[in-house]
Amino acid sequence: RLNFPSLTEEKRKDIVKEIKKVGEDTKIVLRNIRRDQNDAVKKAEKDKLVSEDESKKIQNEIQTITDKFTKEVDTVIASKEKEVLAI
Repeated sequence: RLNFPSLTEEKRKDIVKEIKKVGEDTKIVLRNIRRDQNDAVKKAEKDKLVSEDESKKIQNEIQTITDKFTKEVDTVIASKEKEVLAI
């Protein structure tokens, strides 16, 4: 058996800061993916592979998906923060 001492309030706050940092890093990754996909769509539009209307529609869909996952990340961050701060 291993006995771990309970977390102090200071240690809990440090863990919450780390959770928020990981969450922000995840959001940055999501934004980079969105940018890459939008660039690919714009390149396809420039090469006349998709029309301007389709390009706008695809970009809106990409934004919707990005927003969905960003909200999911925020939800996970909030739940983990509550979990860590609960005594």
